Amino acid sequence: MATIEQKGMYKVFPRSGKNVSYTHYCPGCGHGIINKLIAEACAEMGLQDETIFVDPVGCGVFTYYYWDAAHISAAHGRASACATGVSRARPDAVTIAYQGDGDLGAIGFNNAFQAASRGEKFGCIFVNNSLYGMTGGQMAPTTLEGEKTTTTPFGRDSSLTGYPLHVCEVFNQLKAPVYIARVSVADTRRIMQAKQAIRKVFQIQKEKKGYAILEILAPCPTNFKMTPDKAAQFVIDEMEKEFPLGVFRDETADHVNPKSVEVPLVKSCMELFQEKDSIPAAINDAGFAEKRFKFAGYGGQGILSLGLTVAEAARLERRHTLWFPSYGPEQRGGSANCSVVVSGTPIGSPTVEHPDVLVAMNQPAYERFAADVKPGGTIIVDSTVPVLVEPPEGVKLIKWPAIKMAEEFGVPKAANTMMLAALKKFALTGLTAENLETALIASFKKKPELGEKNRELLRKAEAHE
Repeated sequence: MATIEQKGMYKVFPRSGKNVSYTHYCPGCGHGIINKLIAEACAEMGLQDETIFVDPVGCGVFTYYYWDAAHISAAHGRASACATGVSRARPDAVTIAYQGDGDLGAIGFNNAFQAASRGEKFGCIFVNNSLYGMTGGQMAPTTLEGEKTTTTPFGRDSSLTGYPLHVCEVFNQLKAPVYIARVSVADTRRIMQAKQAIRKVFQIQKEKKGYAILEILAPCPTNFKMTPDKAAQFVIDEMEKEFPLGVFRDETADHVNPKSVEVPLVKSCMELFQEKDSIPAAINDAGFAEKRFKFAGYGGQGILSLGLTVAEAARLERRHTLWFPSYGPEQRGGSANCSVVVSGTPIGSPTVEHPDVLVAMNQPAYERFAADVKPGGTIIVDSTVPVLVEPPEGVKLIKWPAIKMAEEFGVPKAANTMMLAALKKFALTGLTAENLETALIASFKKKPELGEKNRELLRKAEAHE
């Protein structure tokens, strides 16, 4: 006798370390019903091999154990942002984000709202059970007025916490979405309607028609502190009163949404560069030892430009190189630093935790990064910085009057060029003087007269004893 082929969900779920055939959901939980409907729709439509699910943090976090399809797990609230990346990187796939009311309605609301506003080509299945289910039943944005939760034990008071968030109604103000609907899984008739709506979301993504969001009202017996049948009735009697069921928008019939904008695939960095300039490819040279740099100070000292200059010089020598900036929100005065990696072989990561060379332009920068420098490494610190903490053993310390020289030369903003002179003078980059100077001039391409001026200052500072 032939066996019936199983599709949609895996045969067993190894989530708990054992191969079991039951999910982690509580008895009567709406997620279990919704999971089954999604798996059925995906399998019946023949989309298992084409679908990528983006899983949330919340009660639906373990769906990758259940649905027999491709999965990506997102951080809390970031499922819509991850789905955006997936749908753009894999426009051939059917992308589905699965989110709860706390995940989408609270921490992830802006991610979801902006994705909908852009008309990203993925479907969002949004489960609304009116509270944070997984973490103990706290109030969520969709909690009803007067509803008791662990954080509203006397009922939600709108004068203190606002009114319930109506996600479909809010999204319906946007131009780009092609499908917005709300269904329920509180009884058999509603479950059948929900299945049809879920299939609609999959069909829209299969046909690449645009952004679709389906809100599903679901019971949570455990946190409602009700039996499953009473929890389902609560959804019908109370939740549906606040969140009416229905299709708010359907612009998919017989045409592609004219408002939906085709998003071009992002080109690789190399393709973008080759369109503008002729960029020499890096040459592998195992004999050139990897060097890691950290440049640090405050915004306005030219820290990021200094790092870029070293990275550009490395590029000119056809070395593998990466530049990675980090700075605060302040335009001036806030902390700023950047990492530069130069190597003769491909680089695995742009982060620099233990630099070979640290350039510190102020005291906070020195005290923050000095202890991380590798033994045998070098620290160049501006001579105005009081060195209250000795560098690590085996690390060379060079006090260099970058700020003072820049002021004496009449160009106070050129302190970063003075630091480049120190790197050049003490041969700390492993790069040629010619390429360092060429890179410096290139950094002033919008003001070429400053490029030559800074080269003069560089050579003048290099002669400093």
